[in-house]
Amino acid sequence: MRAVVQKVSRASVTVNEKVTGKIAEGLLVLLGVGPEDTEEDAAYLANKIVHLRIFPDREGKMNLSLVDVAGSVLSISQFTLYGDCRKGRRPNFTAAAPPELGNQLYEIFNDKIRENGIKVEAGQFGAMMDVELINNGPVTLLLDSKKIL
Repeated sequence: MRAVVQKVSRASVTVNEKVTGKIAEGLLVLLGVGPEDTEEDAAYLANKIVHLRIFPDREGKMNLSLVDVAGSVLSISQFTLYGDCRKGRRPNFTAAAPPELGNQLYEIFNDKIRENGIKVEAGQFGAMMDVELINNGPVTLLLDSKKIL
């Protein structure tokens, strides 16, 4: 499972001209699911993201987590994180999970974040979405549940 995590001042997602999710301070998470991913991958990434110390403390050091600042998460499913661009010019998405598994693990990931007391807003799985954000910092991190060592 892969995630692009961006610290934001605010972010929103729109589907068919309707806002389906909107947050103030927090994290925008673009989440991709691979065919070998499991609920354990979802739990690992959710826990890692919730506790990343990337928000500034009183001295301005990145020392506080999402829990510490009572921030929110805008979660967006993003199968294109598994796009392979090594051959040719058109990405190959065969490394992404099939939609049923992708949606199931995306929902589990969101639930695991909520279990930590974090508000989660979301896009619509499989839909074309417009995502707007103000990347604060900027802080952008790449996480992969298969690269934990």
